[in-house]
Amino acid sequence: MVRIIIIGYMGAGKTTVGKALAKELGMPFYDLDWYIESRRRKTVPQIFAEGGEEHFRKIERAMLHEVAEFEDVIISCGGGTPCFFDNMEYLNRQGDTIYLKATPEVLYKHLKMGKTVRPLLKDKTAEDMQLFIKEQLEQREPFYSTARHTLDVNLLDNYEKIKISVASIRKMLGI
Repeated sequence: MVRIIIIGYMGAGKTTVGKALAKELGMPFYDLDWYIESRRRKTVPQIFAEGGEEHFRKIERAMLHEVAEFEDVIISCGGGTPCFFDNMEYLNRQGDTIYLKATPEVLYKHLKMGKTVRPLLKDKTAEDMQLFIKEQLEQREPFYSTARHTLDVNLLDNYEKIKISVASIRKMLGI
């Protein structure tokens, strides 16, 4: 039984790498946010708007406990998932956790293109967004750093580098 769980800050490439890894290994891929949206029949921004972040985090935890029981899967978690409740400890018990690590500058470049779909970033100026990413990453790093494995994804900007990241993960995990 294989369970590979990918964590990291929003914009780090968790879904991109997870999908590529799942395709190469012939395993199902679950993006936790997409799973939540399909089960709740609402988008993550709608859930945030209706009940706030605390409400979303409770739903996220319940859905995490569902999807992390599946076998032979690759799971990509939301950026905040490991930082609430006992989620990170739970993830480490459930499978091989991999932290996709990137600098605040790289994350900002990735996120500035799609900030309207990110509830935590939607009304921020460029300067506010950069500061928010830096500060939030500092708060979340203690959770992320407890993953079993860490992969530097600062240069994850084209298909060839995605393939290299997938190969690195396979080597880390011996698969």
